[in-house]
Amino acid sequence: MSLPLQGLKVLDLSRLLPGPYATLVLADLGATVDKVEEPEVGDYTRNMPPMKGDTSALFLALNRNKRSLALDLKTPGGVAALKRLARQYDVLVESFRPGVMDKLGVGYEVLAKENPRLVYCAISGYGATGPDRLRAGHDLNYIARAGALAYGGQRGGAPAMPGVQMADIGGGSLFALVGLLAALHERERTGRGRFVDVSMTDGAVAFLHMHLGARLMMGAEGGPLERGAEALNGGYPCYGLYQTQDGRWLAVGSLEPKFFGGLCALLGRPELMPGGYDLGEEGRKTRRELEAIFASKPLSHWVALLKQHDLCVEPVNEGDEVLADPQLVARGLFVKGEEGVHLKTPLDFGPISTRAPPALGADSEAVLAEAGFSAEERQALAKRR
Repeated sequence: MSLPLQGLKVLDLSRLLPGPYATLVLADLGATVDKVEEPEVGDYTRNMPPMKGDTSALFLALNRNKRSLALDLKTPGGVAALKRLARQYDVLVESFRPGVMDKLGVGYEVLAKENPRLVYCAISGYGATGPDRLRAGHDLNYIARAGALAYGGQRGGAPAMPGVQMADIGGGSLFALVGLLAALHERERTGRGRFVDVSMTDGAVAFLHMHLGARLMMGAEGGPLERGAEALNGGYPCYGLYQTQDGRWLAVGSLEPKFFGGLCALLGRPELMPGGYDLGEEGRKTRRELEAIFASKPLSHWVALLKQHDLCVEPVNEGDEVLADPQLVARGLFVKGEEGVHLKTPLDFGPISTRAPPALGADSEAVLAEAGFSAEERQALAKRR
């Protein structure tokens, strides 16, 4: 069965998480993804714990269905080879700080001359422009600057530390995919590729779009966003987290009156309905009442009771519980492969391959041969590695 991106060729110079996850999605959708890695070192995730045998489980999870080409871009031969390779690819993804590829002699302007149809996607912390474009950072820094970190947590308390990489995946990987697929569509009309500048911080701001967008619309009539005090970040009692008797948690998302009204009726407390939408003292009183109710019984009690009622209340899955969630299992998110179980990327266009991630430089010969490098040229590049 053919996949939608079959025939698309991608050069992946990225490392760690944002770029490799973006190219993993492309690979799962049928694209040929060739990782260009630094000889002897490679993608840094290759050696990050936990280790499965001699290879990082993180690397295994992010790099199935890809090939590896070891190429030293700090040598004239490596630079020349990448220029030549770029002529035959549709997409290049990199995640260096802005300007690094230019210093190496393989920036967008150079590669676009080699291949005017190339879509070049650069993922960086703060983007290719602005006063902080060269500033170092990681996911936590980007969501801090974006305002997303401050938005979560209890009112008057500390910001809530996210358990996942919001800027890396949401701000970086996913916006990179949107950008490069849009550029590929544009190329069908214009015949030319383009430079796609992805800032993980800009992307993290997008998570606040509804709330920050409304703040901008209100102007002087409104006020700054406040942690734990807005409708959907802890202010409304009808939308929040509640601990059960056994220390577990329920996610109550009964935002619409029909759902919250139904929940209050089920709990035998219909009078709590109005306070579910109050951001002041009445709302805080309602939340305390709900906290006491849910804390009176273990999670299993609430799951059994609520299973028969469609009221937007779900248990908070902990640890490996997510792997046994019947909805996720039915959706086929966990796919068996030779080296273990793979987490499928979310788009379903049919069965995916689970070809094992490559050893560093394992496909150098094949990739270079396909690009027309002679045996002598391939041998010369191998010596430089």
